[in-house]
Amino acid sequence: MILTLALRHLRVRKLRSLFLLAGFSLGVGVMIVLLSVGEAMLEQSRDVALVGGGEVTVLPQGIDVEAMRTGGVGGMFFGIDRARFLTRQFLGGPRHAGIVRAVSPAIENKLLYVARAGVGAVHPDLPRVLAVRAGGEIPSRARAVGTRLDLLAGTWTDSPADSEYVAPTAQQLYDELDRFHLPAMPDSTWAEWDYFNVVAGPREWWYVTFLVGGEVPAGPWGGQLLITHHTPAGEYQRFTARIPPAAIALDTAAADLRLGTSSVRQRDGVYHIEANAAGQAGRVLLELEIHPVARRYFPPVELRSDEFLSGYVVPALAATAAGRVCVATRCTAVAGAPAYHDHNWGVWRDVTWEWGAATGRWASILYGGVRAPGSAESGAPFFLTLVDSLGVRQVLRFRRILYEGAEPASGLAGVAAPKRFELLAAREADTVMVKVDVESALASPMRAEGIGRAFVQMRGRFTLSGTVAGRAVADSGSGFFETYTRAR
Repeated sequence: MILTLALRHLRVRKLRSLFLLAGFSLGVGVMIVLLSVGEAMLEQSRDVALVGGGEVTVLPQGIDVEAMRTGGVGGMFFGIDRARFLTRQFLGGPRHAGIVRAVSPAIENKLLYVARAGVGAVHPDLPRVLAVRAGGEIPSRARAVGTRLDLLAGTWTDSPADSEYVAPTAQQLYDELDRFHLPAMPDSTWAEWDYFNVVAGPREWWYVTFLVGGEVPAGPWGGQLLITHHTPAGEYQRFTARIPPAAIALDTAAADLRLGTSSVRQRDGVYHIEANAAGQAGRVLLELEIHPVARRYFPPVELRSDEFLSGYVVPALAATAAGRVCVATRCTAVAGAPAYHDHNWGVWRDVTWEWGAATGRWASILYGGVRAPGSAESGAPFFLTLVDSLGVRQVLRFRRILYEGAEPASGLAGVAAPKRFELLAAREADTVMVKVDVESALASPMRAEGIGRAFVQMRGRFTLSGTVAGRAVADSGSGFFETYTRAR
């Protein structure tokens, strides 16, 4: 009877019946989709490969999330560069303290191989090497974002290494940033150096470089101390000292370096410098303490290819210096002098760069980039970063750098330095313009083959303008800048 009524109704009320049938079909389809989504969510909630906890998950840029979840080839070699810096300052620092309660770094499902001692003799059927998946978290941070482990026994608390990762002491932080490196293979063009500059007065400043180079540590190698003094009278004085390998001590786990009677020691975030060298003006002795300004540092970065490596870190983008400097028999006290410190390492065959560091009323700027042998100038990965009292505020990419004018440089006949230049950098909607008026320039010859240029170190004043995070920014101050120009 019901079937007969349905068929008659379908025959008499065709449009109404088709409308009801379409609605019924749509409802069934929606129910099937909802059930499928629910089943997928239930299955994923049981997947041990998924990271849980917190409100935002930060993943490596460009990674295939499904490949990472399932352990595919696309997820094997991805990581988040400078994760410690992101945890401590960029995400977890004071700048975002009002919106970020906790940052919990984690490693998920990494493939490891465990070798078991004595298995073959006692249990010949068991494999000696096992493939396992492992992960890692910091207990206090995992607890803060709701992903702590449910322990069946024992304890799970932060180890000393965990504490150092998220909140290092000043000694730990600067040793980590400023440690020395060893080349992967012998290379005569390998070099690594600590660089400092100190502004002792309105017209007086010092460049100090502690350098180690050559086939470190087993081949021909050695060290050099290079000091340049710009006197109040506007002259440049050079001082040098060569150090044999037996008188060099460097540390791959700390910032300390000894070159003969000269040294760099870092204690509780303060650098103690002793530099002793000779030049035409006599012997120079520097005894200084460099105090980095808190949070004004830039983390280590490396450019790497098959035959090229360039590493760079700035432990003290802004600092103050105190102590004394002696030239010949005359000594001068230094107190509260603006200072800067960076650390470079790598292979420097036919390499050039652009670089600048300056500090204004509220901000410090750092820009630079390395041109590897054979690279196009337009393709160099140059960056500019803006740093304030809360740390790194933004990192932008070069759009252009334009040099204007020509003024004879000191130190090398026939070399002209620019009178001024401007740099434009951008990142999405953020744009920053830096204009520099050059006040003094020193040129040095380049001995590398294939580089018909001179290395130019400049001192100048800058003005900054632009927009960062939707807010206008402006500042001015002084700094040091480097470039390469043609040599006759």
